[in-house]
Amino acid sequence: MCAIAGMINCKDIDMCLETAEKMKKVLSRRGPDQDGIYIAKNALLVHTRLAVIDVENGIQPMTYKTPDETYTIVYNGELYNTEEIRRELMTKGFSFKTSCDTEVVLLSYVCWGEDCLLRFNGIFAFAVFEENKERLFVCRDRIGVKPFFYSVRGDRFVFASEIKGILQAPFISPEADINSIAEIMLLGPGKTPGCGIFKNINELPPACCGYFENGRFTFKKYWDLVDEPTKDSFEQALEKTKYLVTDSIKRQLVSDVPLSTFLSGGLDSSIISAVASKEYKEQGKQLHTFSVFYRDNEKYFTKNKFQPNSDDEFIEIMTKHIGSIHHKITIDTPELVDSLFRAVDARDLPAFADVDGSLLLFCKEVKKHCTVCLSGECADEIFGGYPWYRDKTIRETNGFPWSQSLDYRTSLLKDDLLSAMNPQKFVHSKYLETISGVKNKDVYSPLELRMREMTRLNHEWFMQTLLDRKDRMSMYSGLEVRVPFCDYRIAQYLYTVPWEYKDYKGREKGLLRKAAEGLLPEKVLWRKKSPYPKTFNPSYKKAVSKLLKEVIEDVSSPLLSIVKKEKIQELLDMENTVYWYGQLMANPQIMAYLLQINYWLLKYKVRLV
Repeated sequence: MCAIAGMINCKDIDMCLETAEKMKKVLSRRGPDQDGIYIAKNALLVHTRLAVIDVENGIQPMTYKTPDETYTIVYNGELYNTEEIRRELMTKGFSFKTSCDTEVVLLSYVCWGEDCLLRFNGIFAFAVFEENKERLFVCRDRIGVKPFFYSVRGDRFVFASEIKGILQAPFISPEADINSIAEIMLLGPGKTPGCGIFKNINELPPACCGYFENGRFTFKKYWDLVDEPTKDSFEQALEKTKYLVTDSIKRQLVSDVPLSTFLSGGLDSSIISAVASKEYKEQGKQLHTFSVFYRDNEKYFTKNKFQPNSDDEFIEIMTKHIGSIHHKITIDTPELVDSLFRAVDARDLPAFADVDGSLLLFCKEVKKHCTVCLSGECADEIFGGYPWYRDKTIRETNGFPWSQSLDYRTSLLKDDLLSAMNPQKFVHSKYLETISGVKNKDVYSPLELRMREMTRLNHEWFMQTLLDRKDRMSMYSGLEVRVPFCDYRIAQYLYTVPWEYKDYKGREKGLLRKAAEGLLPEKVLWRKKSPYPKTFNPSYKKAVSKLLKEVIEDVSSPLLSIVKKEKIQELLDMENTVYWYGQLMANPQIMAYLLQINYWLLKYKVRLV
């Protein structure tokens, strides 16, 4: 994995070079191994590389010349069907100088143009500059695992893997308008697909590609979930699910550097670790697995409906079952609090509070042992694992099921901001636009139609928030994290599978559980879903409360230009629980999120316009 950046129509060569060096510097954490710059005909391309495949030869930017054109690529990602495509290209007369997937991607574009995207199975964002045409092609993978931000200012186009790269352009200012505040306060830590939060900065949506040519940028969606109900029986769906999941995991084990897995003892990470361990044993190797833990959590942990048990018991069962070398990484409160601000540095935005920060700390420690990890993200969205898939009341309520707190969110906003936005209309319009993506509605029963709408909501919103988190928090330490359940073949097939299959035995992810029979111990196989672990140590709430109190007592705090001081004081004194973003963000996380907003406004010198 890497970082990419660039600028088109940068007419001043000195400005180009200065900007390129700045981009390279701020993006270096994503690619600490190698870097490169390409400049030609008003075009600037920048690359920083985390070397995983063909470490010696995969240096970028990479150029390929034909008699008619010169193509140069900057690429961030991993292609999991590299060899199949390489063989097809060789039958068409292409030869290869490297074994890396970058060259395969570049020659695929030379051969097939934008249609190459329909052949790719992988996670990626890349840009190809065609020198003679003075045209830039850009794209992003189907699921949106890898990021791509851009800005169009006049006839200039700037892009980067992270927003901080775009902000290095001298003509881009860190500004936030009323829409930015609405995104942060009414939807955050989620955000509208394509929105970069900063004014005039956008994100290319998943499964989109486009061209910047003659001073104009146009893009389109090249792939989407198809509404065609499967005719497969339950048994056929079961076998296909087994194949797709296992094949995806095996494909993603390819690496020329050390590879490990995250293991929480939950269903998803256990499936990945079990398949990976089996493959490793056949190669005479032993898998390393990693889990996160919080100091004194065993002392303060209390069961609740969202988290009925802790992970330790199940991790021990799994590590014994697969014979992995396990590493338990423990996080303490002081570093968890500090990570709130490092997480903003990584994401360039306020986001998931300590849910972000703890992953950032975890990945920092994992990187000391390996360069690539596999993680179980997105199985819940695809297989129906979250509580709101099964809670009839939430499921039948219009709106984003993980965010039922709009009234509370709006109560925090200052009156002048509130009068400039219509919170209900703002949020509801985005909800309606998302569920309108379900087609052929007349062929579904009311329940089946609603479950497809729920899948769309989760696929386009909640899953994207988690993928943003995974990418930014891991790449901050130069750790590549792959997500096998995000294979587009799995997402597409499970979208066509009826809810009654996924709801096998009335259990969350029932179909996936049945598919994993014989692979996992029964106790792990049928363990009730447990969310990403968070600290139960009261010292954390005490620490963030203290910091937030200091913020609101300082009249110069930029947070106070957005929220009401008295409402934050009420939050600090509140005894009842408020949920901001599903079960992952309750009172301590709301406080932490507000601290992140204040830090973001200060650190990025954001001007409210």
